[in-house]
Amino acid sequence: MRTIPGATDHVVVVGAGLAGLSAALYLLGSGRAVTLVERAAHPGGRAGLLERGGYRIDTGPTVLTMPELVEDALAAVGENLGDRLDLIPLHPAYRARFADGSSLDVHTRPEAMEAEIERFAGPGQVQGYRRLRAWLHQLYQLQMRRFIDTNFDSPFALLTPDLARLAALGGFGRLDARIASFISDERLRRVFTFQALYAGVPPARALAAYAVIAYMDTVAGVHFPRGGMHAVPRAMADAASRAGADIRYGHDVQRLERSGSRITAVITEQGRIACDAVVLTPDLPIAYELLGRAPRRAKPLRHSPSAVVLHLGGDRTWPQLAHHTISFGAAWKGTFDELTHTGRLMTDPSLLITRPTTSDPGLAPAGRHLHYILAPCPNTDIGPGAQDWRDLAPRYRDSILTELEKRGLDGIGSSIEEECLVTPADWTAQGHAAGTPFSAAHTFAQTGPFRPRNLVRGTENAVLAGCGTTPGVGVPTVLISGRLAAARITGPRPAPSTTARSRTGTRGTR
Repeated sequence: MRTIPGATDHVVVVGAGLAGLSAALYLLGSGRAVTLVERAAHPGGRAGLLERGGYRIDTGPTVLTMPELVEDALAAVGENLGDRLDLIPLHPAYRARFADGSSLDVHTRPEAMEAEIERFAGPGQVQGYRRLRAWLHQLYQLQMRRFIDTNFDSPFALLTPDLARLAALGGFGRLDARIASFISDERLRRVFTFQALYAGVPPARALAAYAVIAYMDTVAGVHFPRGGMHAVPRAMADAASRAGADIRYGHDVQRLERSGSRITAVITEQGRIACDAVVLTPDLPIAYELLGRAPRRAKPLRHSPSAVVLHLGGDRTWPQLAHHTISFGAAWKGTFDELTHTGRLMTDPSLLITRPTTSDPGLAPAGRHLHYILAPCPNTDIGPGAQDWRDLAPRYRDSILTELEKRGLDGIGSSIEEECLVTPADWTAQGHAAGTPFSAAHTFAQTGPFRPRNLVRGTENAVLAGCGTTPGVGVPTVLISGRLAAARITGPRPAPSTTARSRTGTRGTR
């Protein structure tokens, strides 16, 4: 593995999101001095916090899987996860509701899930689920060790016996077909393939290897931090500060000072910060602009679909909702075609509805509830542009509420006391390419060693981290990206036993 040459005693990390905080903790644990600069007034990046009328609203991800990755980052500076976070395991992890009126609770415990599948789809699907679960576990063990938690210097690094093992597991087939080889119920298959949407690839075209995301959701377990998802970056930032990081909020980076091929200082509105190395976590276009160069690619990056998010605080909720509820429309393949090809808004939407007050009522005033509705939509490269969304937003907001009323959330519109609507126009204003918070899609040509690398040719001592670079999109992979960025500076360190920790390391949080 290549590491940056020369002195690395003082590292400036740009961005206090999950990737930057992860990198900072690993760097601090290796003895580096770290200055962390963040343009906002608080940590979190995409995992931000909005406070309105007594409601505490997570503005970013709502699903926490693989909490052992947070544990490993905290352990790098001698901190214990249980001392920093109270993690609530979610049972069920999700509730899936279908257009035919049926519903399925998705459990991560095998016995509970087998019983639910038998009730939902009959005993004939249970054996297939058992084989699917075993396959997902094998896939995860192989991919995490060799293809996800890895710094690639060249595509030739793929040429190992593990590549043959992945092929033997069927990882290079199509996701939809591979899941169908285990279970035949079309509704049940959606539960194990919808995650491909956030990787930016329809299940019919996604590699079966991407089922590793379904492992994280449906086998490893889903958690919720008391205090909301923003509690995670807050805990990591507090631990970094205690370990000696100089964290500077409200510092917007203007440029990087360069001497030849090395970055010598980070320039903010408040002044100059000299450095031996820098970790850049902004979205790729901003990072490349700061560096003054972008790597050449045979084809431009293709971006994932975006999302419209409607945050609602109100005086009503509905018993059919779990903490996380996926409300599937009748359409499926056509929905992916709209989101990734034609650029149309979903005509029969599938929606993620999160009710965090299910697990933590303290996020809202007494007797009140929070609902987070995520509606996938095309990114601005193929769908409505940022300017179009300024006119489209209120109409689309109303159409989402109308659809939710039809799906049984009676009176949702009249229950609203506080709300916040986020569209691709807002993601664009935050600097996200193609108006999407999900960054570059995980096509084969944009995965592993083919994804934008965390080392940029022509700059010796800058490293990238975040969802645009390796290994990719999602809370677990973004945390890993910070660890991989730190390793480019410190050199390799013994890999933490994440698979063992997933079984034992978080017991104190339960």
